[in-house]
Amino acid sequence: MSIQAATNPTLINAQPARAADLAPLAFAGFAHFTALQVRDRKVKAIDLHLARLRTASLKLFGAALPDEQVLHRIRQAIAAGPADMSLTATVYSPDGEFTARTAGTEPGILIRTGAPADGPAGPVRLAAVAHERHLPAIKHVGEGAKTYYLHRALEQGFDDAAFVDRHGRLGEATIWNLAFWDGHAVVWPRAAILAGTMMGMVQRQLQRLGVPQHRRDITLADLASFSGAAIMNSWTPGIAVTALGAHALAEAAPFMALLNKACDAEPALAV
Repeated sequence: MSIQAATNPTLINAQPARAADLAPLAFAGFAHFTALQVRDRKVKAIDLHLARLRTASLKLFGAALPDEQVLHRIRQAIAAGPADMSLTATVYSPDGEFTARTAGTEPGILIRTGAPADGPAGPVRLAAVAHERHLPAIKHVGEGAKTYYLHRALEQGFDDAAFVDRHGRLGEATIWNLAFWDGHAVVWPRAAILAGTMMGMVQRQLQRLGVPQHRRDITLADLASFSGAAIMNSWTPGIAVTALGAHALAEAAPFMALLNKACDAEPALAV
């Protein structure tokens, strides 16, 4: 089956997805994914996306698709769609959930594409909620708690929610990593979190720029010591956080500029 140019192609194992192919995935909760932005058919930090998929597949399934095979699937979707797009690569078990056959089975891969996204303009105000993600180091599907806490935050007049673990430490937000600025260095929360691809990209570029970075426990009581905070994900390297629970934070435009500078320093490559 040939792949014709499409506005926003969806591929399963390199072939255009049909309704019959998608139906079994409706309840395929044993899966993981990575999300990326494509601009002018180029991608930043593709190495981090491939490493994420490989590591998570080995953890969940005991087997992983070769990087070059995953990259080939991504290339096909990029070539079949517009120059600018959002792309999500989901790796799943063909045997589904609740079966021992999953172990060691070569996973399948679903590539979905859509309109490009840049994230909200911000600034944002985050509710602080007690929550710890299951298997936090894996970007897995079926995390209803993220949407649940987003909805509860909106009801309370916030824009989204950040999570506080059992030790009282801030870790991450619903679909975002958190970063803080102490006026001299970028401070990353020390907690069990999903290390995002944007986070990894920003960290390595900040290091190349000579910007100090630290990782330490951060509680709500510590927020008064910071001069800025931000959320980031594959959409954007930095959206200012001006409230976290009952604590107000400065918008810190220089911090946002620094995070954007780090993102801009990462080369976009044709995959």
